[in-house]
Amino acid sequence: MTKPEPHILVIFGASGDLTKRKLIPALYELFRQNLLPERFAVLGVSRSEIGDEIFREKMMEFLPDPSQNSAQASEFLDSLFYQTTETSVAADYPKLKQRLESLGNDLAIPANYIFYLSTPPIMYEVIPQILAETGLNDISKGFKRIIIEKPFGTDLASARELNRKLLSFYTEEQLYRIDHYLGKETVQNMLVTRFSNGIFEPIWNQNFIHHVEITSSETLGVEDRGGYYDHSGALRDMVQNHLMQLVGMIAMEPPVVIEANAIRNEMLKVFQSMRPIREEDVPKQVFRGQYTSSHIGNEPVKGYREENGVGPQSKTETYVALKFFIDNFRWAGVPFYIRTGKKLPTRVTEVVIYFKTTPHHLFEYNSDSEPINNQLVLRIQPDEGVLLKLGMKVPGAGFRVQNMNMDFHYDQLSNKYLPSAYSRLLLDCMHGDATLYSRSDAVERAWEYVQPILDAWKNNPDIPIYGYPAGTWGPEVVDQLIADSFWRKPCKNLAHDGEYCEL
Repeated sequence: MTKPEPHILVIFGASGDLTKRKLIPALYELFRQNLLPERFAVLGVSRSEIGDEIFREKMMEFLPDPSQNSAQASEFLDSLFYQTTETSVAADYPKLKQRLESLGNDLAIPANYIFYLSTPPIMYEVIPQILAETGLNDISKGFKRIIIEKPFGTDLASARELNRKLLSFYTEEQLYRIDHYLGKETVQNMLVTRFSNGIFEPIWNQNFIHHVEITSSETLGVEDRGGYYDHSGALRDMVQNHLMQLVGMIAMEPPVVIEANAIRNEMLKVFQSMRPIREEDVPKQVFRGQYTSSHIGNEPVKGYREENGVGPQSKTETYVALKFFIDNFRWAGVPFYIRTGKKLPTRVTEVVIYFKTTPHHLFEYNSDSEPINNQLVLRIQPDEGVLLKLGMKVPGAGFRVQNMNMDFHYDQLSNKYLPSAYSRLLLDCMHGDATLYSRSDAVERAWEYVQPILDAWKNNPDIPIYGYPAGTWGPEVVDQLIADSFWRKPCKNLAHDGEYCEL
């Protein structure tokens, strides 16, 4: 693989949790794979009064096995630098610019900069504007790119305003809106599964598919993020970004080429084709829930309203399930279902394609194997892989049929390097490849789709929020969404779900 051009990666919020637990380990992973530029530096930026050496010591704690690879770790840490900056104060930015120029001169790195905003969202407008006013958006002497973490806005109006302000100082090609879900190998494999196999594309449409189900469940609650989560909720936190991206991947038309604009154009078309959910239809198409106190095993578990930072009358959803349609030739009439929640039985993210049953049932099924749709399960995490459910003959007399699994697991590629999501996304930005980053029009369209749901919950206090005991699959009422089928209850293990279920 061609290495990226020499550049300096500037991380705002360098003392934060994301930098320590995700970004620095991801960069170290790229370094160990010899994928970073020959001339490269990381400049951490934060308000803490520390220097280069203390910053390196703090980051060393988060390197995987630094003692076993001490020479490599030491060489990597030597590329880390630190600049004390009050990021909301414009007067501090000339010093930051001087430090970048000084590092560039010392290390023979041209004025190529990537700015990573690992900061609270309130700074997403402030930092880019001050950078531009300081001349650090000038591409005449080298590229300037900005990586922006989620959440990108809290509703449609704020997302539009943030886009407007960013695009007044930068071009779309300079902006990289990150969604770490798209960095996962198994998400990207959905495109390969569809478009590299001739057996799937001819049946990937309303003639053969009964419905599509997308699940993203977590066993954890809000933990110590109650104050933040109570102003967010599952719809904003998961559906508007991560799960909408999965919908785009599953439902898009074949792009002309595998490159950023071609893929993002097709994903945008999916979002534009999604049938709007009107405010008055929200109670019938969208169900929200909130986990309540329970026991998981022998351990007592607090309910959401008992968590630190959460109001006793909070109506913030920790679970949401919705039904929607995509009105185009490929998907006309095919229902899509999304569910996501906290304190569910297992941590799993997957897409399930339910194919239509045969028009006439010829065979007798085992008592524990009802004649159900064939299913293609695209498992994103954990036990990553692909599972196809088929009807097979039970050995012996007659034609009794049992549902069986045909599976592939990513860990079978143990001899291959599988980058983490952040490693892949950082490397793509270094190469100037925005394929796996969200474009402004797609971000706004996703917000446009969920805004009526947010408005309905705000304007109609009579829309219920259903309780569900922690450790269960959510409110029972969500079964009403799938009238002629049922929600799959996935296990941690992908392949042997019919034999045992590991939670």
